[in-house]
Amino acid sequence: MRKVTVLGAGTWGVALGITLADNGHEVTLWSKFPEETEALKANRSQIRNLPGAVIPDNVKFTNDLEEAVKAGSDLLVMTVASPYVRETAHKISPFVPKDTVIVNGAKGIENETFFTMTQIIEQEIPQCQVAVLSGPSHAEEVSRHIPTTVVAGSDKKETALYVQDIFMSRRFRVYTSPDVCGIELGGSLKNVIALAAGIVDGLGFGDNTKAALITRGIVEIARLGEKMGAKRETFAGLSGIGDLIVTCTSTHSRNHNAGVLLGQGESLEATKKKVGQVIEGVNSAHAALMLAKKYGIEMPIVEKVNEVLFENKSVTAALSELLEREKVDEYQTMSWE
Repeated sequence: MRKVTVLGAGTWGVALGITLADNGHEVTLWSKFPEETEALKANRSQIRNLPGAVIPDNVKFTNDLEEAVKAGSDLLVMTVASPYVRETAHKISPFVPKDTVIVNGAKGIENETFFTMTQIIEQEIPQCQVAVLSGPSHAEEVSRHIPTTVVAGSDKKETALYVQDIFMSRRFRVYTSPDVCGIELGGSLKNVIALAAGIVDGLGFGDNTKAALITRGIVEIARLGEKMGAKRETFAGLSGIGDLIVTCTSTHSRNHNAGVLLGQGESLEATKKKVGQVIEGVNSAHAALMLAKKYGIEMPIVEKVNEVLFENKSVTAALSELLEREKVDEYQTMSWE
């Protein structure tokens, strides 16, 4: 049994808390919002946005950050939304002992610095050991013990194995990987592609169009990832094509659902209000485009998503421009003999 704290009581934080508690660990769930904590305490089986989930009795709750960090003496899990990772990491840093393992469960890229979430945590809490947990894993399904596979990544093998051991169960299979950069880029940039996939659905197009977006989307992600030092194999795995497929095709995905609204003609502001949760793809889209420019990479889908989100380009015009781009080979690395 380990003592684990999950920082962030949104759907993903609650789902991981349930998973960890079912594995026999002593879990503390921290929320910034007292009303959120009180609602979870009052009824462990009526959880907002997690129908059918039940929070076990061995999950405790707190709104005190120092208390939360001390309670998670064996592992801290960061599941606050990506725009709040730096703020939360900065606040807990004074309380984090040397070599504490912190698992990042947030998916995003910081707009100002273009840092991934693990890079932010390492910068704010240099005394910790950082890992990342990612893959095709909707909270709605994980919280109900639907079989799921993810990957735990860390620069240090022993850290990845430690995280694997704590999270692994009969219904939650965990692989390990040293490619932290690739895992994080796959988890972040798939949200941008999922917006485009949702737009396709909102426009009323079919499976052909969505399959094309998913396939060319992973090419864009891998192209950038390799330039940034990630391994191509990662993008063919759970945190690459696996996470991209599930996010582009599921009604559980807030990014896909936001894209549907945009495809139906809703403005970005109206879409944000209707979704009612942080839309990570919107936050990551600009950073992804800036990284593409920095590394000299073509990312046409990401470019068009940015134009729709921030330049008022119509979704039909954006799609037409994608289809009418200059004729090219599918893979420039291949050639005829």
